[in-house]
Amino acid sequence: MKLAYFDCFSGISGDMTLGALVDAGLDPGHLRTELERLRVPGWQLTAEKVWKNGMAATHVKVHVEDHQKHRSLTDILGILRDSQLAQSVRDWSMQMFQKLGAAEAQVHDVPLDKIHFHEVGAVDAIIDIVGACVGFAALGIDKFACSPLNVGGGTAKMAHGILPVPAPATAALLQGKPTYSNGVQRELVTPTGAAIVATLCDSFGPQPPMTVASIGYGAGTADLEGQPNVLRIMVGEAAEKVLPGYDEEIAVIEANLDDMNPQIYGYVLEKALAAGALDVYTTPVQMKKNRPGTLLTILCNPQDTNTLMSLIFAETTTFGVRTYRAQRRTLPRESVSVSTPYGDVRIKLSRVNGRILHVAPEYDDCRKLAAERNVPLQRVIAEALQVAQSSISSISDVTRKADAR
Repeated sequence: MKLAYFDCFSGISGDMTLGALVDAGLDPGHLRTELERLRVPGWQLTAEKVWKNGMAATHVKVHVEDHQKHRSLTDILGILRDSQLAQSVRDWSMQMFQKLGAAEAQVHDVPLDKIHFHEVGAVDAIIDIVGACVGFAALGIDKFACSPLNVGGGTAKMAHGILPVPAPATAALLQGKPTYSNGVQRELVTPTGAAIVATLCDSFGPQPPMTVASIGYGAGTADLEGQPNVLRIMVGEAAEKVLPGYDEEIAVIEANLDDMNPQIYGYVLEKALAAGALDVYTTPVQMKKNRPGTLLTILCNPQDTNTLMSLIFAETTTFGVRTYRAQRRTLPRESVSVSTPYGDVRIKLSRVNGRILHVAPEYDDCRKLAAERNVPLQRVIAEALQVAQSSISSISDVTRKADAR
């Protein structure tokens, strides 16, 4: 499976993506030929090698005669539907503009069919997005992954005036994705760049396991102080299946407690899980003044951090809470039911590439059957595990047949 990894240490834009794809092996002649299928006149495309802070990169520039910037989402989708582009290129492009439209509709609080693009409606922006999709198809890329995105900072002049960076539409597109700023006071992620990764990438984080076959560097227009303004794209074979949500960023919230009634801990854990925590646990610690204490730790999605911090302040005695981000890798899970002499028990399974790694009986099911049949809980668990283990080979056979289809 061919994988492309976007390394956005200096952000991403449509022209940077085009440049990186050409640098990675996309033939500019093929790119021009395919873009002519768009049937939008009045543009030319050039590609040249440039230097960005000592790094060689390819800069792709779209020169346009049509300077119309205002096009509605309906207009652009109509252009794509009427084009002679390959189906995959047309589908990707339409999805990107629809995502852009949804972000703009959210920002301006207007219906989607009333959205009019400004900068993104110009011919060069359309060529950037469609050209990137042409490149992905030409290079045979099946899966996409992305690093955390350096969005920049400060303000930028746009059609609606001076706006904060990232631009509102960009921020909406990247909601839930890992972003940061290293202090560069400039727009590093544009709406077109955000639309590309938000549409295509199903994992964000460190580079996934892959054998890199080619690397492309696409240059941005601006020159940045202290770092090359380039996007790096790595293209190669994925070492294993890339699964949605396989790598994700989570928030870790911690609080030290040494003066709270122990009866309250269970209540806090239940409230945190009900509020969206992914996991909650406590650890005994030795605190200042030789006091035994408890470290309360909550794992959660980044967007739930403030809610859970407020819960900790409301329900515990702590005066301070700390939080930081961490990378989490989770195995895909599924559930099957097995029949035991005591009744049916759900079994949790995890597998990668068809190989089952873990098998665990559902505790609540086993506990209920043990109470109903008046037998030891450990006997029910052992029986369920034995039945499940004997069923693994047949489960794997079903999976292999499904994969073959």
